[in-house]
Amino acid sequence: MRDRVYSVNRMVEKPAPGTTQSNLAIIGRYILLPEIFEYLEKTTPGHGGEIQLTDALMALANNRDMFAYEFEGTRYDAGDKLGYLKAIVALALRHPDLGSDFAEHIKKVSANL
Repeated sequence: MRDRVYSVNRMVEKPAPGTTQSNLAIIGRYILLPEIFEYLEKTTPGHGGEIQLTDALMALANNRDMFAYEFEGTRYDAGDKLGYLKAIVALALRHPDLGSDFAEHIKKVSANL
C-alpha cells in the first residue's frame, strides 16, 4: 500500500490540458482536520471566482505534511448525468439482493437496442 501514497507539494484546480506533468487527479475525497476552516476563511476567490478548497489545501500544505493515496477502482463522475447513471447501474449490478434480477432486466432492455 505504501507504494500508492504520495507526498503532495502542488495541486492545480482544473488545469488546462497539457499544463501539468502529473498523471494524477484529485477526485474530491478528503480526510481533513478542522484547521482547514481557518485556511478557507483566509482563501480569496480563485478559479471561476470561487473559493477553492485546493487553494486552502495548498496553504495548509505549506505548514504541515500532506499526503495523497492512489486508489484502485472505478471512478464515476456523479456530477455528470451520464456518469451518475453509470454509477447507479454498476452499483445496482453488485447489489446482493437485486443484482441478478437487475442484470436480467439490463439484458432484456439491451436486446432491443
